[in-house]
Amino acid sequence: MHLTDYPLSEVPTSARKGLLSISVVLLGFTFFTATMWAGGTLGQAFSIGQLLWIIVIGNLLLGAYAATLAYIACKSGLTSVLMGRFCFGERGSKLSDFILGFTQIGWYAWGTATIALVLVRTTGMPEWLEIPLMVLFGFGFCVTAMIGYKGMDWLSRFAVPAMMLFIIISLFTGLVDARGFAGLSQQTPTESMSVAAAITVIIGTFISGGTQATNWSRFAKTPKIAVIATLAAFFIGNGLMVLTGALGTLIYQQADIVDVLIAQGFVTIAVLMLFLNIWTTQDNTIYNFAVAGCNLLRTEKRRLVTVGGAGIGTVLAVGGMYNLLIPFLVLLGTFIPPMGGVIMADFWLKHKGRYPTLASAALPDFNRRGLTAYALGAGAAYFSPLLPPLVGVAVAAGSYAVLLRVNHATLSDTLPSPVKQ
Repeated sequence: MHLTDYPLSEVPTSARKGLLSISVVLLGFTFFTATMWAGGTLGQAFSIGQLLWIIVIGNLLLGAYAATLAYIACKSGLTSVLMGRFCFGERGSKLSDFILGFTQIGWYAWGTATIALVLVRTTGMPEWLEIPLMVLFGFGFCVTAMIGYKGMDWLSRFAVPAMMLFIIISLFTGLVDARGFAGLSQQTPTESMSVAAAITVIIGTFISGGTQATNWSRFAKTPKIAVIATLAAFFIGNGLMVLTGALGTLIYQQADIVDVLIAQGFVTIAVLMLFLNIWTTQDNTIYNFAVAGCNLLRTEKRRLVTVGGAGIGTVLAVGGMYNLLIPFLVLLGTFIPPMGGVIMADFWLKHKGRYPTLASAALPDFNRRGLTAYALGAGAAYFSPLLPPLVGVAVAAGSYAVLLRVNHATLSDTLPSPVKQ
């Protein structure tokens, strides 16, 4: 494995991985506490019958989106930010670097703060340990990301089966406590939410992750492996997280699996689940930041960018900024999916399903068609009352398709000057 994990180039055939490896890394990424909390809001608003089909539809749409990008990533060997160079231009792609990188550092701060606060609350440690623990975990969780794909693969091979086992134990115990599905079906919703809003919550919570899951699906040996592994993570894995949060709320009035396990009397398992759940998402998150950062700065020093990102995330966590970041990060979740829409349209319509190699491609500074399509998609998502993430993807992809047919001077790509500055 190349030490830098190819942050600025295609993944060569020699570094490609099989189905098990890709699947466990992506599942580790989607096993995320915030997704369970989203499931908790659904658990209060729907009957068990409605809930199950909403979870299936929401995660199927999310999985289809992520798997489509995974196919492109495997075919090209590129990350989303490198694909951004084709559809946004050499300089224009810095927009996607910034937005994608910022969301990941924000979620990293949230995860770093969460594990410290929950650990202190769960174990009865003194409160003054919160900040030292944030510093410890802020830098500790980035170690597997610094190692790269191999480090995250190693952690996920252990963590994912363990978390699956813990979740099955918890769900089985919960169903016994609730007297099975018969008992659950007798519960009445306490909140109101439309079906469209519920599907939006499911998709919106992790679509920014789905847009960047290309960082690992690009390592797949075949497009089939990339698609199956991504669907396993974003349809089944993410769906399981939403279901766990929803059932936890229905039965115990707790969305987080850690709180549910404590309520069930499994304190040791709860602490283990907390560590594995947060760590397998944190290292993926900071890896995403590093990939975006390397493209932004045009540097191969991925490990240095990883540590720098962990430092920023830790400062945000210690400073209490993580509380203020959540609404902003959810808002950015509206602006990220249109990037995927432009990438898809650019790959299939402009490049006919095959990118040239990055080293040989003559790319403009700004791809005005791509940037315009992205702006239209982001605007449509922001103002859409129904399913904003999907509307953003569809409008961005449709706009790009239309703009490709428009031959206008103001939309023509501006190639960089051959003279080096």
